[in-house]
Amino acid sequence: MSHNAFSQLGVPQALVTTLSKMGIDTPFPIQIDTLPDTLAGRDVLGRGKTGSGKTLAFSIPMVARLAGELSGGQRRSGRPLGLVLAPTRELATQITNVMKPLAEAMGLRVTTIFGGVSQNRQVQALRDGVDIVVATPGRLEDLKNQKLLHLDAIEITVLDEADHMADLGFLPVVTKILSATPAGGQRLLFSATLDNGVNKLVDRFLQNEVMHAVDDENSPVAKMTHHVFETSGLDAKKELVQKLASGTGRRILFMRTKHHAKKLARTLTDAGIPSVDLHGNLSQPARDRNLKAFSDGTVRVLVATDVAARGVHVDHVDLVIHVDPPMEHKAYLHRSGRTARAGAEGDVITICLPTQKGDLAGLLRKADIRVAPVVVTANSPEVLSLVGEIAPYVKPAPREHQHQGGGQSQGKNAQRKRALRGDRPSTIREANPHARRTTRDGQPVRDRSGRPATSSRRQPQRTH
Repeated sequence: MSHNAFSQLGVPQALVTTLSKMGIDTPFPIQIDTLPDTLAGRDVLGRGKTGSGKTLAFSIPMVARLAGELSGGQRRSGRPLGLVLAPTRELATQITNVMKPLAEAMGLRVTTIFGGVSQNRQVQALRDGVDIVVATPGRLEDLKNQKLLHLDAIEITVLDEADHMADLGFLPVVTKILSATPAGGQRLLFSATLDNGVNKLVDRFLQNEVMHAVDDENSPVAKMTHHVFETSGLDAKKELVQKLASGTGRRILFMRTKHHAKKLARTLTDAGIPSVDLHGNLSQPARDRNLKAFSDGTVRVLVATDVAARGVHVDHVDLVIHVDPPMEHKAYLHRSGRTARAGAEGDVITICLPTQKGDLAGLLRKADIRVAPVVVTANSPEVLSLVGEIAPYVKPAPREHQHQGGGQSQGKNAQRKRALRGDRPSTIREANPHARRTTRDGQPVRDRSGRPATSSRRQPQRTH
């Protein structure tokens, strides 16, 4: 298609100009396929691999139609016209960032709604009036129940990563939310895979939908190269991970648990490789701060759990490393999709211990990935070629001393936590075994020599 390819698809000129300013002149296949239908108001079910341009595929028609025939006149407090549902806070933020320049070009307001932060700012935005809300289901439902947000004016609803919604158990709340939107509204479902509860949503909420699939459901990205590195044991794995993280390029390391993600990020930072973690235990400000540091290049290494497999859209990620192989093939595909985005090239490495070979082979077969495992060490040529130039050592900053307060609580819960941390004394009894052992009249228990047991705590008073 030519330079004005978006115009040929029916996109308004103001949006074509804005896209061009964003450096986007040529539509992706999923945009070419879906835009004629979405701009015409049809319900669309779109499937495309991660990084294929789905966000613009629904953002363009939503903004174009809401600014035109569906504008609805004066903006009303708490009654948006467009709704985008996403499974994670990160993805909701990314969608908003893509959509905002388009919306502003057409005089529309967009706001993001998600949990983990105070709702005050979100409520104020709704009161001031917004046209499009990009939200995670939980917080949206909360605001709806508080009658701070009403969905009866929604003209277009988009469900992004619809299959992930089903995976995370969002299905009941998503169903409730969709039921609260007008039955005649346009509904768009976009995802990399269409399974699980997605069919239930399609059957119930989409009318005469058009299905567009721009690739095979498990289609790996053509410019993504897959590697399986087998290590002899845990020590060899640690060395390999540190070497793979040590290059100058941007890379994402995936772990299975929040604890291990945090621990690895700290270990790498201590080794002179600045790293940040991203997982469900972080507060929203911490997640935003870490993601920003990774996006702007302050750090080159992001250690994440699957919460980041969808919703982290950072350009120029050279390597995705499955430090812990995922549990199932869809997670593998979505994690891997953090590299080789928008036509760029990238490499995906899965690190495998001898005991994981069987499970990993089955997972890769389901993901339609054909790759022969290679036994490596941290200094194998296959490893060094992917690491590339080694980044300079960065001395880790001293960790801030955490202030514990002036005294120590003696409650059972506090004692248990101190015992787990190895603090001394972990309990009062450890400090003094006789501290709480008294006779019925309040006298302390005497030891074998007949002397009263000493205690740093005041003994109970006798009752008269």
